[in-house]
Amino acid sequence: MFSFAKRKNAQTEAKNNSFLAFANLGNPVWTPRDYGALAREGYRQNPIAYRCVRMIADAVASIPLVLKDKEGKTHPYQSLIDKPNFEQTYSELAEAFIGHLQIAGNAYLEIVAIDNIPKELIALRPDTMRIIKGQNGWIIGWEQQIGTVKRRLWRDMVTGRSQALHLKTFNPCDDLYGQSPIEPAATAIDIHNAGGAWNKALIDNAARPSGALVYRGQNGMERLSDEQFERLKAELTLAHTGANNAGRPLLLEGGLEWSPMSLSPQEMDFVEARRQASRDIALAFGVPPMLLGIPGDNTYSNYKEANNAFYRQTIIPLVNKFSAALAGLLNGWTEAAVFITANFDAVNALGTERDSLWARLDNATFLTDAEKRKLAGLE
Repeated sequence: MFSFAKRKNAQTEAKNNSFLAFANLGNPVWTPRDYGALAREGYRQNPIAYRCVRMIADAVASIPLVLKDKEGKTHPYQSLIDKPNFEQTYSELAEAFIGHLQIAGNAYLEIVAIDNIPKELIALRPDTMRIIKGQNGWIIGWEQQIGTVKRRLWRDMVTGRSQALHLKTFNPCDDLYGQSPIEPAATAIDIHNAGGAWNKALIDNAARPSGALVYRGQNGMERLSDEQFERLKAELTLAHTGANNAGRPLLLEGGLEWSPMSLSPQEMDFVEARRQASRDIALAFGVPPMLLGIPGDNTYSNYKEANNAFYRQTIIPLVNKFSAALAGLLNGWTEAAVFITANFDAVNALGTERDSLWARLDNATFLTDAEKRKLAGLE
């Protein structure tokens, strides 16, 4: 960042003068890869990751699920979707479940049964869950620990009946636990958070870069005494830092001179670095940057196309994955097969593509009305 000539001049001046300087250099510190840190640094403190998780969770939760039996009639377990538990609606349950999946890469859903009849669905926090392995290494259950209280949820390997659903993302390094989508974006999140902290520090320190107070003395050989050094340092901290002291003049005496150490925008462009970090975060979650309002992103010709791509590439595959896993969980509790389909016709964002499909089918004179309805996804 600094040229060799600048460093050489600074070293020469340092030999001839006594000076007081502030610096903060060191190795980068990245967010540790654990659920608490990812949730805190990613979801709770980073606006881009927070918005990505909320957009995905809200979009999935807004798509209704329809449960039917093999004859196409409404399945009795539809009541679990209409009212999963006494505390949450389906939208709230799905939002929490998918939110856990996006933050931790693992999401858990407990099924509460009375007399072997499912009555409630409850989302469990991933950081409270631990997988129980059998002798052959396969999952036979889960243990939940909240404080000092532990309880276990089991899976019947014979009947396929399970007390919990564990949905996870692909993890190439672990067969049991999924990989958090925040993890590949953790470096970008750290850069984005550090950029915000830097801007906040500039405001707190009068919105000016650091500099050096150079003490030249009469012949350039004197040094400040320890008492003078501490008094000057305290005066700078109390009277010349903080937003309230912005623009306050600095009174110098006794051979003191202020030498600013500023960086040009070309040397350290924090604004563009944060924007690029925002794009990397959005890329990891599968959210088009245009939907996040990041300036300079013109990958899509318009907002509508970006929204369609978001649903096609991210939301619909996730909804299908969730529906298939939930059907597998419920099928273990009933003799009547459960078929779960998502009502994508309720998604307004896909209305343009749906209208285009219906127009093409309407113009297809070689198809019967029954064939057209089938291709349109209607009964």
